[in-house]
Amino acid sequence: MAYRSRFHVPGTPNGGNSYEGSAYLENQNDNLLDGLRDKVNTLKRVTINIGDDVREQNRLLGSMESDFDASRGLLDGAMKRLGIVQRTGGKNVLCYLVLFSFFVFLCIYYLVR
Repeated sequence: MAYRSRFHVPGTPNGGNSYEGSAYLENQNDNLLDGLRDKVNTLKRVTINIGDDVREQNRLLGSMESDFDASRGLLDGAMKRLGIVQRTGGKNVLCYLVLFSFFVFLCIYYLVR
């Protein structure tokens, strides 16, 4: 099976064997290369923007992680202090703690509503 060109240049028997036919194909290749170059440049800009966005999000996640670690430290300290209060105060302290929590919950509920 012989190769047949897709592009037929008028005046040539096989559609591209003359100088005009090759110039036509060369111009078409140049146009396609320009289009491909534009697409590559667009893709490059998109990937650079994605990389910038990923770096920004990683920075934010790192900041959030340090904030959560600080909160965890505060909560651990509060739980240790509550454990100490519970051991020293007996059963009444736990009852007072539950009543205080309920009171705070009610106050927040009325403020939000």
